Amino acid sequence: MSDPTRLPGPKIISVANQKGGVGKTTTTINLGAALAAQGMKVLVVDLDPQGNASTGLGVENDAREYTTYELLLDDVELTNVIQATGTEGLSIIPATVDLSSADIELISNEKRVFLLHDALRQHAMDTFEYDYILIDCPPSLNLLTVNAMVASHSVLVPLQSEFFALEGLSQLMLTIREVRSTANPDLRIEGIVLTMYDARNNLSQQVEADARDNLGELVFETVIPRNVRVSEAPSYAVPVLEYDPQSKGAQSYLQLAKELLGKNVKIAAQ
Repeated sequence: MSDPTRLPGPKIISVANQKGGVGKTTTTINLGAALAAQGMKVLVVDLDPQGNASTGLGVENDAREYTTYELLLDDVELTNVIQATGTEGLSIIPATVDLSSADIELISNEKRVFLLHDALRQHAMDTFEYDYILIDCPPSLNLLTVNAMVASHSVLVPLQSEFFALEGLSQLMLTIREVRSTANPDLRIEGIVLTMYDARNNLSQQVEADARDNLGELVFETVIPRNVRVSEAPSYAVPVLEYDPQSKGAQSYLQLAKELLGKNVKIAAQ
């Protein structure tokens, strides 16, 4: 019997913020691993030319023969680009620096903003039976990010707990609104997650208060603390849940995954 709370096909979420250094890739990797730990089957799509999500999940450069670049521009099949990671239930489509030229190459393509949308909806996707696809967007509002938003059901925004954090959201919200009006009317905001949070710091507390006052229920209850284990894990090419599962960082991402799953069950049941 089918589960009435499940979406037809995987839920696709862009993890986006045009500001660098806010914990976007860290959130993609660790939320993906935490969802997998909850029994979900998860695919990470590395759409950042820096390829940090690929490195952080243990995909060496010489193992990236087929990447998101080929998926977008060479019509390569999903079965050739999806790779398993060392984390059970978590796969990845890796990226390389080749992706940095994609913006220029996409401009002349009349379907330029729909390429990732179409690629992730190949018939082969059904055979993988993913529950969630997380897209790690580049730190800019370029054609790659727009491709991610057009392909997605929602956008998850990591927000660093620092001065001017909320001001940086306005351009991102405008881009989301524009994508809604032109290419993906069903796109919604999955939520805002506060990252690098230091409870001892008055500024972190003020940013949290401002975010909750201005954005209300869009802000996840779970906050991600500034945690040395989260920072160390990528150098070992594993998510923090495997590097130090009892650390505050690992437990926070696990809690974030549970909160996200709870929200989606409620939405699907409506």
